[in-house]
Amino acid sequence: MEALMWLSHSEGPLKANDLCHALGVEIGSTNLNHENIPTIETLLGCSLGLVIVEASSYTVRLVHYSLQEYLCNNTDLFHRPHSIIAEVCLTYLNFQRIKDLPLTFDWFRSPTPLLVYASCFWGAHARRGVTEIVNTLALKLLARFDKHVASGILLSQKFDNWDRVLGRSDPTGFTGLHGVAYLGIVDIAVGLLEVNKWDLNATDVRGDTAISWATRKGHGSIVKILLVLGDVALNTVDAYGQTPLLWAVLCEFEDIVKMLLGREDVAPNTVDKGGRTPLSWAAGNGYEGIVKMPLGCEDVTPNTADVHGRTPLLLATTNRRMGVIRMLLERRDVNPNTPDKKGQTPPVGS
Repeated sequence: MEALMWLSHSEGPLKANDLCHALGVEIGSTNLNHENIPTIETLLGCSLGLVIVEASSYTVRLVHYSLQEYLCNNTDLFHRPHSIIAEVCLTYLNFQRIKDLPLTFDWFRSPTPLLVYASCFWGAHARRGVTEIVNTLALKLLARFDKHVASGILLSQKFDNWDRVLGRSDPTGFTGLHGVAYLGIVDIAVGLLEVNKWDLNATDVRGDTAISWATRKGHGSIVKILLVLGDVALNTVDAYGQTPLLWAVLCEFEDIVKMLLGREDVAPNTVDKGGRTPLSWAAGNGYEGIVKMPLGCEDVTPNTADVHGRTPLLLATTNRRMGVIRMLLERRDVNPNTPDKKGQTPPVGS
């Protein structure tokens, strides 16, 4: 039944060794007792044919998708499955042998069973059910998150540009506050802020602050918590030259854009490395609901051109964003004749 619970509620694929190690974890223990780990043969032998192992990938799964639907829809079968899985993952990550792994540990070539799954998905399970045990174990992990191999695995697996930008998976500066902002678990974020005094504006090696991660991941509740604390630097730029506001626009999180633009200390005209403002990105992508917000700011500059000389209006016309074009042309301070570096002007008359 534990195996069926894991397979029906997992957030990603599980190798046979991952599942066997998960079933061998004892909540409250400080290290894994290998005598508790069942063999895959034992597991398959007692599963009545409901669990199979794919020969090519050694991935373990349920025999049919209809069984998956049945197990997920019958909530009486398992009591708080996501909380239990989160507790197992966090217990595993807090094992001394895991905490002792160096940040340079080659987990990709020499994977430790359950390490990658636990690192990448404990947060997803915890969001669906924070218990007192989950909270305690999460705070213990996050207290030294930038020194734990799990943070590098999380960033490398879940954030595709991390290794490409850095050339490594070193999570230097990616603190517990960054981690909880990335994962968006409100209850744990509140607990984390209560037990430790964090530098709200600390940046990781990519230049991201906690509020930048919360913004990019669309965790509006975390953004709100950080804003209430005050003294949050909202115009800090990352390796791409992007601020939290720019990320909120790019990811089309209207509620977060509204929250950030409601702050007097937000600079709505900050440009990224391509010279584009939040309005420029919103206009070019046709995000009409977002375009209205910076246009409502008194100090917005609607004619700011990017490194190619393209204004928000030129980007909107090039991409045929008709609703945005109308909004921009209603402004008296929008110049419809501003050319880009190639001499092209917005074809608004066509």
